[in-house]
Amino acid sequence: MEITAQMVKELRESTGAGMMDCKKALAEANGDMQKAVDLLREKGLGQAAKKADRLASEGLVTVEVCEKCKQATITEINSETDFVAKNDKFQALTKDTTVHIQANGISTVEELTASTINGVKFEEYLKSQIATIGENLVVRRFETIMADAKGVVNGYVHSNGRVGVLIGAACESEEIANKAQDFIRNLCMHAAAMKPEVISYKDLDKEFVEKEFIALRAELEKENEEFKRLGKPLHNIPLYASRCQIGEAELAQATKAIEDELRAEGKPEKIWDKIIPGKIERFYADNTVLDQRLTLLGQFYVMDDKKTIEQVIAEKSKELGGKIEIVKYVRFELGDGLEKKVDDFAAEVAAQIG
Repeated sequence: MEITAQMVKELRESTGAGMMDCKKALAEANGDMQKAVDLLREKGLGQAAKKADRLASEGLVTVEVCEKCKQATITEINSETDFVAKNDKFQALTKDTTVHIQANGISTVEELTASTINGVKFEEYLKSQIATIGENLVVRRFETIMADAKGVVNGYVHSNGRVGVLIGAACESEEIANKAQDFIRNLCMHAAAMKPEVISYKDLDKEFVEKEFIALRAELEKENEEFKRLGKPLHNIPLYASRCQIGEAELAQATKAIEDELRAEGKPEKIWDKIIPGKIERFYADNTVLDQRLTLLGQFYVMDDKKTIEQVIAEKSKELGGKIEIVKYVRFELGDGLEKKVDDFAAEVAAQIG
């Protein structure tokens, strides 16, 4: 019997299996659609396809860092349940896939699907794993960052496998890069916990900052109403939300306000230069709340909450004898941006017994 393109299309839509798999199954079944479905299921391909409409929003984030900290890869591979995420076979799959991506310089899902792992096409390898593990599995996203001789990369994945971070830094010398490996990993741990979205305030969109500033002021003013009622100290309502709003003119205005304040307090001008830097630092702290929430460099370090990450990096650079600059930052949180499918349980049961 002739196997038409329409027949292959119909089988693909009903099972979700690959085009060549559908074509082979139809040929083997002599065009019998139901038999072809059964053949696919017997091979584990139909089983995988049957589950393809069930959203995979659990799983694991995996990080692989090469021995010399010059290359690091992060992946998010999803499963349907957190139970499977604890399965040894699934954990092996995530590690093997991450190592495979890094070793072969794979940068897109399409490249991954077409690649060969353990002697078979990755697409077939994944389908066989789906059949064995019994849940839909999806390689959702991955990224690799690399460094040259003067650079360093490191990564961290939280113990629950739900959050992972990679950070890459450019250093003044190869020696400093080698010495900075553990420090960069500590910054990864900070970012895993504190969720910065970008490296610096320079990476924030100004229009976004303006909108967030309006919301921030409204948030603080609302809280102040409650604080006033309770007799608690009130929030300082900031003039700005980010350093990207503070140019030379704004800084000059702030400095003048500090000088006027010192003059009014009767402080001698000869000691102003000792007071003003601290007050400028306080001005930045009060007026960069958005940076503290969203930027890695603007956040206060979890291991020393009196200093920002930017200050900590400057201190570490001085300690090691050369500049360290963060140039790349990647953070994956499991299921970020996905919505879990809510099943109608009663309808599902009715369908099974109907």
